Parts: sequence; structure tokens; C-alpha cells
Amino acid sequence: MIDAIDFQLIAAVQAGLPIAARPYAAIAAQLALSEREVIDRLLSLKAQGLIKRWGVVVKHRQLGYRANAMIVMDIPDERVAALGRQISQLSFVNLCYQRPRQGETWPYNLYCMIHGKSRERVMQQWAALQQSCGLTGVAFEVLFSRRCFKQRGALYRQAGQPQLEASHG
Repeated sequence: MIDAIDFQLIAAVQAGLPIAARPYAAIAAQLALSEREVIDRLLSLKAQGLIKRWGVVVKHRQLGYRANAMIVMDIPDERVAALGRQISQLSFVNLCYQRPRQGETWPYNLYCMIHGKSRERVMQQWAALQQSCGLTGVAFEVLFSRRCFKQRGALYRQAGQPQLEASHG
């Protein structure tokens, strides 16, 4: 069950952790909790499925990664889960996930993102992925980004509070 303190905790972490040697202690001080209580509550929210994942938003362009490609593939349904796990293990794959196909207009069901310093490098990595995962003959498209959007996770609100903007990075 979620309580008012959990809502305050979610509000405190959704925009990112403070840059501090002990970020959970900094959040704890802000909410008049102990560091252990902040960590335990976050673990409980995750166990309840209210927090699905905890991750870092890396501003890849600031690190020199200018070529970003979403590769979409049409994988047989019986292979998509195992192949997704295999692809996600590759060091140059930033994310990999399944989505439903959208009829004949969009036949793709497996997506992966590769960030690279050049388009040529991304295409070399894609070729290596195809080779190592046995994807010869699989229908795919390589979709390079043309612009960079603001990167952050979603922002949520508690009932009675003003609507906060939701965004996908």
C-alpha cells in the first residue's frame, strides 16, 4: 500500500537523484526520514511494481555520441523473447524491447537502440549484431535520429495537485 510519504518520496526522486556522496541520505534529510527508510521504501515500491525500473538518463550527445539509431525488426513471435535477451547483452546496445506489430503498415516487433560516434560505427555494430544473433534475412529498418529531444523520465502527480508534464527520452 502506498501512503503520503511514498508520494513525497516519488516526487523527490522522479526528477533525478541529487548529486551527492550519499543521495539517499540527502533525500532522507529533505523528507525527515532516515536513509535506511528511504532505501526500504524505494525497494518496497519496486517490489509492489509501482516503480518498474531505476535507471540513468545519459546525455549521449554531450559525450560525443552523435549517431543514434533505433533498429526495428520483424522477429518470429516464438523467438522474440530469447533474441531480445541475447541482443540486450551486447555492450553497444543501449536498450532492447518488444512492441506489438501494427498490421501491414508496421510489421516490426523488436526494437533496439544503438548510440555511436558516427553513422558508420553504428552500422558496423548493427552488422556485428546481425552476425552474432543470426539475423540474416530478418526484415528490419535502421532509423537514425534527426534531432535530440529533452531526455528524462515521466513525471507523476498526486490527486489534487496540478498536472505535471510527462515526457519520454
